[in-house]
Amino acid sequence: MNIRNAILTVLAISALPAAAQIGDHRNDLAVGVNMGYAMSSIGFTPKVTQSMHGGLTGGLTLRYVCEKYFNTVCSIYGEVNFMQAGWKEKILTSDRQSVINKVTGKAEQYSRTINYVQIPLFAHLAWGREQKGVQFFFQAGPQIGFSIGESTNTNFKFEERNMEDRANKTCAQDTMAVENNFDFGIAAGLGIEYSIPKIGHFLLEGRYYYGLGNIYGDTKRDYFAKSNVSNIVLKLTYLFDITKTKK
Repeated sequence: MNIRNAILTVLAISALPAAAQIGDHRNDLAVGVNMGYAMSSIGFTPKVTQSMHGGLTGGLTLRYVCEKYFNTVCSIYGEVNFMQAGWKEKILTSDRQSVINKVTGKAEQYSRTINYVQIPLFAHLAWGREQKGVQFFFQAGPQIGFSIGESTNTNFKFEERNMEDRANKTCAQDTMAVENNFDFGIAAGLGIEYSIPKIGHFLLEGRYYYGLGNIYGDTKRDYFAKSNVSNIVLKLTYLFDITKTKK
């Protein structure tokens, strides 16, 4: 054996313990519930001036931990949620004052709530104390949703709206029902997890979702070229262990 082969052999043997430590297998399953608050808007083109629409969200959560790679705990994280998304219009004059309805004498208000069943599926990466204590995590992945209903909250009749004083005169959306019930997009979140042995895991997360689909048709014959959902969610989750491979 020459010197070159001897060196390569030593390097290969010394690398074996390190290679064995790179991927520490897990087979951990946890399930639980989540609840939170969502602040949503719709990306209309032509533009519709909006403030954030507030709504509730909540549902079931499942997490499968498959590996610890170096200091990173790798998991697959999924949810089935109910969410109240939608938009809330800012009906203002050119000098940023509320538009007063000439029939009711009140400031015009309009919001639409769209109820969704949403299913996100994430790659979940965490760093910190795995068994007891605090972890920080990042997760991202695709999300699909299905509209199951909608409702409108307004204080004026569409035919009696004050168009003269409005700075933004785009209002076709006020009478249009959702046309595309299927929604899809990408979501990502950052959060902190606190684990207590024999009790469970508590996760606090901030998440952003950007829809890649539109709630209305987007052909040249349609009114809106774009009408995608986006939201910011603050969420609290509780998980309890079903299987645990590392004590």
